[in-house]
This record gives sequence, structure tokens and C-alpha cells, in this order.
Amino acid sequence: MSKKESGAYWRANIKLMLGLLAIWFTVSFLAGIIFVDFLNHFRAFGYRLGFWFSQQGSIYFFVVIIFIYTWRMNVLDRQFGVEEED
Repeated sequence: MSKKESGAYWRANIKLMLGLLAIWFTVSFLAGIIFVDFLNHFRAFGYRLGFWFSQQGSIYFFVVIIFIYTWRMNVLDRQFGVEEED
């Protein structure tokens, strides 16, 4: 991989990570702390939504984000020709 391709690969990787971290921040910090009073007017799975995001939702979103990151990195690896061999 050339230096230019390597730079493009890492820029795409950093862009993906920052996007996913922004989503995680939004879910864990904003939904679980800042907007908790507003979200508590709604219910999810039998609990107030703000409480659910604070206790369970942010963890579930984090696990989903890990799978999304893995899937997107595999796509990115194939795109740049650096995928792992089985």
C-alpha cells in the first residue's frame, strides 16, 4: 500500500471511529444524563426511557456500535486491499 493509500485508509478509519463515538456520546451522555428528565415521560420495556438509557441502553448501543465498527472496517479493509485471509 502506498503512503497516499495508507493515509486515505487511516482518514477513513478515523472518520468512522469519530462518527461512532459521536453516536455513543449522544446515547450515553445526552440521552442518559442531559435529557433524562424529558425522556422519563416515555416508557421502554416497562421502565422510564431516561432511566433505561442510563442503566441499560448505553451499554446495548455500545455493543451494537462494536459490531457496526467491525462490519464497516471489514468493508474498508476490502476496499483498500488489506483484508485478513482466513
